[in-house]
Amino acid sequence: MSAGSVAVVVTEEIGVPSWDLYELSIPCTVFGKPQPDLADPWYDLRLCGTRGGPEEGDGGAGGHGLSLRTRYGLDDLVGADTVIVPSVPDPCVEEGRPLPRELIEALRRAHDAGARMVSLCTGAFALAEAGLLDGRRATAHWMHTAQLAERYPKVQVDASVLYVDDGDVLTSAGLTAGLDLCLHLVRRDLGAHVANQLARRMVVPAHRPGGQAQFIELPVPAGDDEGLAPVLEWARANLDRPLTVADLARRAAMSPRTFYRRLQAVTGTTPLQWLLDQRLGRARSLLESTDLPIEKVGELSGLGTANNLRHHFLRHLGVSPGDYRRAFPGAEATGRGRTRV
Repeated sequence: MSAGSVAVVVTEEIGVPSWDLYELSIPCTVFGKPQPDLADPWYDLRLCGTRGGPEEGDGGAGGHGLSLRTRYGLDDLVGADTVIVPSVPDPCVEEGRPLPRELIEALRRAHDAGARMVSLCTGAFALAEAGLLDGRRATAHWMHTAQLAERYPKVQVDASVLYVDDGDVLTSAGLTAGLDLCLHLVRRDLGAHVANQLARRMVVPAHRPGGQAQFIELPVPAGDDEGLAPVLEWARANLDRPLTVADLARRAAMSPRTFYRRLQAVTGTTPLQWLLDQRLGRARSLLESTDLPIEKVGELSGLGTANNLRHHFLRHLGVSPGDYRRAFPGAEATGRGRTRV
């Protein structure tokens, strides 16, 4: 087992938005601070900028920008054991602004030289642009996975996971999922004991259950239909009842076929899937904001028994109801206590 060298790409050096520092700080914290009692030598960390030196700038980012000075440039990516792209500038994701050609070429050279390639959050867009994700399963922050899949159709985008380990190329979801992936790299390189001890020092779990599906918001209906609004609102208020498509169609004064077609046009999904999504949403809300027993949560959400609730959570969110509640401590985290309904 060996730590090796880690080259972290700093994709912006002038006018860096302060909120982008989080992803950059993760590999710096995990790989940059020596831990001689855990492994000696520790990782050799290098911050590699895209500009090759400091430049003058106005700070940008609405007055919240920062300027960074790096000792290393893109040429130093070649020869590193691991190359990490923490993120890319927001305009490259939201507006399709091209990434620097020299960055893309440097990533390709590093991969050809045998480096393990890693992206955190939107850093996946850089690896995808370099062609390093073609034919591979990959992920990014769930808010950007649709854009990633549309822009790079050769990439098998999985929006449900915290990270993907495809051997020599690894990608993570956004924000704290980047920490999950970096600890996974330590586990691969130096073993579970070292990774677990490092996680304890960082006051984080060594491994989080489930994927980012548990954090994705339920989709907002794509359209509006005044004729359906009252019955859908009624259904949301009566999720604890054994509702059927025939019941909803009858309440909407439509045939089941017409109701099916109208609901699909408005929500983009089938009536049964819509009902399941609402029940899951209700269960999630109850788990987040109350201390009700799991059995009661299943009953009030219309998902039935505790076993049935667990089945649906594992299938659709990748996590058990109990683990979901622990991931969302709700009012307890603020000291106000949970509510009861």
